[in-house]
Amino acid sequence: MERKKTLGRRKIPFEKIKNKAARSSSFSKRRSSLYKKGSKLVREFDVNLGIVLSSPSGKYYSFVHPTTDVVIDSFINPTTELGLGAQFVAAEARNKVIQNNDRLNELDARKKAAKKKIRFMNQINEARVKCWWESMDQFNAEEITKFEDIMNTVEELLNAQLKQLEDGASSSLHSLPKDANE
Repeated sequence: MERKKTLGRRKIPFEKIKNKAARSSSFSKRRSSLYKKGSKLVREFDVNLGIVLSSPSGKYYSFVHPTTDVVIDSFINPTTELGLGAQFVAAEARNKVIQNNDRLNELDARKKAAKKKIRFMNQINEARVKCWWESMDQFNAEEITKFEDIMNTVEELLNAQLKQLEDGASSSLHSLPKDANE
């Protein structure tokens, strides 16, 4: 049995990161995943949710659903029912979250499809036979000289044909009646 070359995906223990730049970067990534999880909780379980974070640099971030007032009121007095206005605001906020999550899922699906299409096109590109002009750098000096001779011969033949056509056209102009030349 062959051993794995990498450790793979594994759980990273929570401990203070000593490097300030790494700590800030890690905070930013985990903050966005926390927001995603919070949004998922709101959408799937229809809950009121409030998250307040303080970054290593001292900035504050929050995620609140449906509104700050509703979350704080529910926290302070969990048995109180929401007023009609607050219920309306909460319902509207939930609908907005659902719409935004649907849009996010649609964009994720498009991104996945685009990546799949790019992989497919790359596979096709690798599998196709390349034309001679796409691999000119693989020719040696003798082949390039031979190709140059062929191109010079073709150029001479084309020039000769062009001269014949020009001579034929100019002689037909002289044979036209005088009124047609003017």
